Amino acid sequence: MSAALAGPFLEWRREDDLAPAMVLAVVVHVLLAAALVLGVSWQSRAPEVVTVELWEPAPSPPAVEPEPAKPAPVPEAKPEPRIEKPDIAIKEPPKPKPKPKPEAKPKPKPVAKPAPPKPDDRLAQLRLREELAREQQVLAAARESQAIRDRMARDAARSVANARERGIATWVDRIRAKIRGNIVLPPDIKGNPEALFLVTQLPTGEVLDAKLVISSGNAAYDDAVHRAILKSSPLPKPDSAGLFARELKLTFRPVD
Repeated sequence: MSAALAGPFLEWRREDDLAPAMVLAVVVHVLLAAALVLGVSWQSRAPEVVTVELWEPAPSPPAVEPEPAKPAPVPEAKPEPRIEKPDIAIKEPPKPKPKPKPEAKPKPKPVAKPAPPKPDDRLAQLRLREELAREQQVLAAARESQAIRDRMARDAARSVANARERGIATWVDRIRAKIRGNIVLPPDIKGNPEALFLVTQLPTGEVLDAKLVISSGNAAYDDAVHRAILKSSPLPKPDSAGLFARELKLTFRPVD
């Protein structure tokens, strides 16, 4: 109901207010157009250009960590400046003229030398045979002299040995003679039996021991010889101390 009542009233009010609004809008447009025309006509010169620079604040530097101290760089040895010598034009001395080469003389042909005479082989062989003969003679003489020296050495050794044997034999005969003089023969001996004794003595001739090595077969005779050996101490000494022997093998027979 309210809407129905309000409808004619609203429509009447809208129609009454439209005319003055339209008049006011026309007047405003006319004034704006006149202002635009006047403004354009008044500005007869070109407007001045104004340059505006926009500055932005510099960004704050980032935090930099302190770097470790580096050793001071060693200054490099700079090469000394090279002073170039000015180019001076040196005049070359005039080249000597080539001398004419002497003409080569023809070489003389070598003269063939006569061949040396061949050595005589027979003479060389003869000399070689003579040298061999001399060497053989020298070797033969050396062998003969060595043989003579060896024979003399053997003879000397033999003579020394013979002299030693003779001296020992003479010494042993004196010992046997002394012992035989002290033997008291038993009365019932038959034949000529032989008894061998080993006598041990000192260099002074004192008898240390007398051992029967080979019996005569007669015990009474063996005992008689043993007693005689001990009774004969000290025994005779040799003529030379070099002939002494500590042990002597002595043989005894009833009849010598």
